[in-house]
Amino acid sequence: MHMMTKVAVAALMTAGIAGEAAATEWNVSVWGKRRAFTEHVEKMAELVSEKTGGEFTMNISYGGLSKNTENLDGIEIGAFEMAQICAGYHPDKNPSLTVLELPFLGVDTLDKEVEVSFALYEHPAVKEDLARWNATLLMPSPMPQYNIAGVGDAPKTLEDYSGLTVRATGGIGRAMETVGAVPTSVTSSEARQALDSGVVKGVAFAPHAHMSFGTIEGAKWWTTNLNPGTVQCPIVVNTDALNALSESEREALMGSVDEAIKHYVDNYNGATMSKWGPLLEEKGIEQVTYSDEALQAFRDQAAGPIAAAWVEDNAAKGLPAQELLDLVQGVIGGDS
Repeated sequence: MHMMTKVAVAALMTAGIAGEAAATEWNVSVWGKRRAFTEHVEKMAELVSEKTGGEFTMNISYGGLSKNTENLDGIEIGAFEMAQICAGYHPDKNPSLTVLELPFLGVDTLDKEVEVSFALYEHPAVKEDLARWNATLLMPSPMPQYNIAGVGDAPKTLEDYSGLTVRATGGIGRAMETVGAVPTSVTSSEARQALDSGVVKGVAFAPHAHMSFGTIEGAKWWTTNLNPGTVQCPIVVNTDALNALSESEREALMGSVDEAIKHYVDNYNGATMSKWGPLLEEKGIEQVTYSDEALQAFRDQAAGPIAAAWVEDNAAKGLPAQELLDLVQGVIGGDS
């Protein structure tokens, strides 16, 4: 009897300790350094910890858990619970998301980028596409239209791009090909070196990346309104880890998405863009602005044919490609 009591007491104590140790900790894989591109992840970690009294925490690792191009693989095997991915790093693994990397979609604000991303994420074919990697889409990392910073003679007309080597990936790279440029897909962290060493004459990035990766340091010119497109880099979570959360933890996570995104957009439109204009002026960088006629000619050459090829390729893989493109164009063209 006495022994049983002792065992029972020990069991109760163990249960108590286990209860206290049941805090949830997620590892999050991102890359580079903290910048505008990761502010929603930082905000999400802050909000989740706050809402759960520190019972649900996120350890954000900048490059310590995985290469940026392998984050989706890490999510699949559960090496970490959350990660930032870019569709263009592995278009064959997430073809449904690459519709948002098509050139000249006409997205003109970060809010519109957020809206169209969430609309796409809700489509069953997109959910199914990511489910192959045990991944659930949580939120986008909205970026403004890319533009090119470069060295040498500034391309004043579209004809001047003929033979110009440009760091440009995905749909942006294909668009640049239509005006005779030579796209090269060096990674973001290699872009500065490629520009400095003459491997490329121009680099296509969003403003925050030109600052973060230092390409603006040696640049002589910048295109203000080429706006060929952007990249799609969502935050994904491991589906099993998501399903294992308690109801209150899940609510803390999902209920923080809107606030995290709002923080990201406000920071980008505010802190990041308020630095950008003065930096161009301070460095004496020539700002190249193209006429509406030239831009329309570029769109005519690139947008339709590249989108049509995308639909054909992805329909052949079994995706409802035309339906996804129609959905995206419908949201972008809407008044919302």
